[in-house]
Amino acid sequence: MTPNKQTVNEYMAAFMVSDHERILACLTDDVIWEMPGIYQHVGKEAFDKEIENDNFVGSPTIQIIKLIEENDIVIAEGAVQGNMKNGNKLDAVFCDVFEMENGKIKKLTSYLMSKNANLKFE
Repeated sequence: MTPNKQTVNEYMAAFMVSDHERILACLTDDVIWEMPGIYQHVGKEAFDKEIENDNFVGSPTIQIIKLIEENDIVIAEGAVQGNMKNGNKLDAVFCDVFEMENGKIKKLTSYLMSKNANLKFE
């Protein structure tokens, strides 16, 4: 497994246990996390605040279905489940595009689609 894929796997594993220190160790200082049309967070501090989103309780369950790399881009396709504070359950599929720099995540673009058509993310 390449160093970039190892970083993405570590990032996902750390996210499933909400381990901020491990997650942040996978990122460049000027990291960008974007969900087009929803948000864009710039820098580790902003990223850190989103790790445990106010709309959710506990840590998510994440399954990686595909992990593909070309040059310094890693694409992860998978599924995620989580519990929301309003009592709803998140059951979604995702495609995350990781732009890497020196083995760390420089930019993450997340595309997320709920399997429940009535569920709102906000």
